[in-house]
Amino acid sequence: MPYANNQGVRIHYHVEGDGPPLVMQHGFTSSIQNWYLNGYVEPLQKDYRLILIDASGHGASGKPHDPKDYELSLRVRDVTTVLDDLGIDKAHFLGFSMGGRIGFGIAIHAPQRFHSLIIGGMSPSGSGGNALPANRVELFQQGMEAYVAHQEAQSGPMDPDRRALMLANDPQALIAATNAPRGTGDMEDVLPTMTMPCLLYVGEADGFYEGAKACMQHLPNATFVSFPGLDHGQTSRAGDLVVPHVAKFLKGAAITAAAAG
Repeated sequence: MPYANNQGVRIHYHVEGDGPPLVMQHGFTSSIQNWYLNGYVEPLQKDYRLILIDASGHGASGKPHDPKDYELSLRVRDVTTVLDDLGIDKAHFLGFSMGGRIGFGIAIHAPQRFHSLIIGGMSPSGSGGNALPANRVELFQQGMEAYVAHQEAQSGPMDPDRRALMLANDPQALIAATNAPRGTGDMEDVLPTMTMPCLLYVGEADGFYEGAKACMQHLPNATFVSFPGLDHGQTSRAGDLVVPHVAKFLKGAAITAAAAG
């Protein structure tokens, strides 16, 4: 398995397909495997070189137990370190939930490395979501079985593959990541500088919906897509609905990137 090294933390990544590079960054408690389960990889790899990254604390990447290791600037560096390892100067970016917050972090810390940003299930402030329980740290302290049991009590049984991936998490790493600062407090000044093509998508029953929609008035080159009736988790799993919008957006973004040289 390929790894990049971000200041001593090994970052696992996987490459699929061929074409313009597209980084894909998953959400909290997920891994690169969720992109496969949710139906994103098969259609997108036909036209793009997909760079699937396990965020620090997740999947096969390193799992430090100190909150300072999950600062947003370091999460962005997880991504750029992988690009450096692959010799890629500039790519497109797709991130959902925590991955979307990393996308906003890219606009702060590394905008020059990306042709476009696709941000799903996230608002610039990083607050307002309803996907994670308020007492998640307490649940993590009891172990992943307790966390999964709580999630299933709220939303119904998980399919076996998703449940297995959830149980494989390191709860102490997730506690550290939860306690890390969000790092997006200055987004009000950053949004107008996000001149690259941006796509924001969100379920209309997601707690992030209002914040994501409101920020559109401050983004100079953005497209907004919403999904009626879908909450945060449902949107993350709706690859069949999301991928057509992503593919359409990326075709336009590629034209813009080519024109810019």
